[in-house]
Amino acid sequence: MIATGRVERTTGRSLNTVLRRLDSGQLLLICAAGLVAVAGVAHTATVGLDRPEIAVGFGALIAVGELARLTMPGNREVAPIGAAAALGYTLLLDLSQHPLTHSALQVVAVIAVGMAAGAAPHLAVGRPPRLDAMARRLLTGALLAFAFRPLADPLRRMTEPPTSTWWPALAVMVTLIAVNLLVDVLIAAWLRAEQVRTAFRVAVRDELNMAFPLGAAVAASGVLLALATHSMDLVALLVFAAPLLVTQVAFRKYAGIRATYLQTVRALSRVTEVGGYVEPGHSRRVSRLAVAVGRELGMAEPELLELEYAALMHDIGQLSLRDPIPGGATVLTEPEQARRIAELGAEVIRQTGVLDRVAEVVRRQCDPISADPPLSSRIIKVANAYDDLVGPSTDRDRSGAALERVRCAPGGAYDPHALEALARVIDRGRL
Repeated sequence: MIATGRVERTTGRSLNTVLRRLDSGQLLLICAAGLVAVAGVAHTATVGLDRPEIAVGFGALIAVGELARLTMPGNREVAPIGAAAALGYTLLLDLSQHPLTHSALQVVAVIAVGMAAGAAPHLAVGRPPRLDAMARRLLTGALLAFAFRPLADPLRRMTEPPTSTWWPALAVMVTLIAVNLLVDVLIAAWLRAEQVRTAFRVAVRDELNMAFPLGAAVAASGVLLALATHSMDLVALLVFAAPLLVTQVAFRKYAGIRATYLQTVRALSRVTEVGGYVEPGHSRRVSRLAVAVGRELGMAEPELLELEYAALMHDIGQLSLRDPIPGGATVLTEPEQARRIAELGAEVIRQTGVLDRVAEVVRRQCDPISADPPLSSRIIKVANAYDDLVGPSTDRDRSGAALERVRCAPGGAYDPHALEALARVIDRGRL
C-alpha cells in the first residue's frame, strides 16, 4: 500500500509538472487527440473488435515502441517501432486471404491503447511522456486511418484474382503516407515554433532536415510490415520488430553521444569561470543569448548547434593570460588583445580534431565587419559585449544602456542585424 501510494504521488507530480509546461498550441493538440482517442475507444467497445488477435498483436508492438521511445537531437521525442506498427495496422488489407474490415475508429483505439500501455511504466517511475509528441503521433495516425480505411475494401479486391495486382494499392498507400508525413512535419513545426520561439518557416525547414528522414524510414517500415503480414501472418511482427529494435538502439546511442558531447563542451566552458577569468555564468548566458539571436535571424538547427558550442567556448583563450582581465570583460580591452584571445581559444578548440568549424567561428569573433566574418562570429561578438556590460542583472535601464553603448561603438564594430535581433530577443524575453 505504501509503495502504491508513492507511485501514485510520483505519477501525479509528474503529470502536474508536464501540464504546467504546456502552451496553448500543445494543449489544443492534446485535447484534439484526446477526443479522437475517446471516440475510437468508445466505438470499438460498443461494436467489438474485428479480429481481436490481430489488434492485440499490433497493439502490443505499439506499446513496445512507446516503452522504447527515445529523444533525438533537438529534444524531439520519437517512437519509431510504435509508429511503424501503427502504420502497418492501418494499411492491412487481409491476412491469410481473409479480408480485414476493421474501421478507422478501431485503428485509433488500438493505437491509443497501445500508446497508453507503453507510456504507463515510464509514468509510474516519474518519467512522464511528452504529451504533445504522443498527441501528434496519435493524430497523424488517425488522419491516415480515416483516409485509408474507407479505401481498403476496393483496394483489397484489386489484389485478388483475376487481376491480382498490388500496384494501385501501393500507389494509394505511398500517396497518402506522403501527405501524412507532410501534415506531421507541419504540426511538428507549429509546435516547435511556439516552444523555441522561432519563425514557422524556419521550424518547417528544420523539421524537414532533421525529422523527415526518420519519418520516411518509419513509413517504409510500416508499408513493408503491412505487406509482409499479408503473406506471413502475425509472424511478420516478430520478423520486422527485431531490425527495427536494432535500428532504434543505434539511434539511441547516437542521441546519447550528442548529449554527452554537449555536456562535455559545457563542462569545458566552465574552466574559465573556475579559474576566475570570467564571471560565473557568463559563458552560459552568452550561449543562450547567441542561440536566441540565431533563431531570430533564421539560422538552421545544425548551425545553431555549432553556434552554441562556439558561444560556450568563446572565452577559453583567456586561459593563456597571465593576468586576468577585470571581470573577464573583453569588450573593454584593446581590439588587438581581444583578437589574440580569440585566436588562442580557436587553437585550443582545434586540438580536439573534430570542432574545426567551431574553432573558426571562435577565431573570427573579433574580426571587424569589413572582414565579413561568419554570421555566428558576429552574433557571439554582440552577445558577449552585451553580457560583459550587463552580467546577470535583469535591470531594464542597465540593459537599455548596454544596448545603446554597443550600438554606438565606433567604426561599426558590431553587426547591425545581430544587434537588432538581440534587442528584439531582450525585449520579448526570449531566453
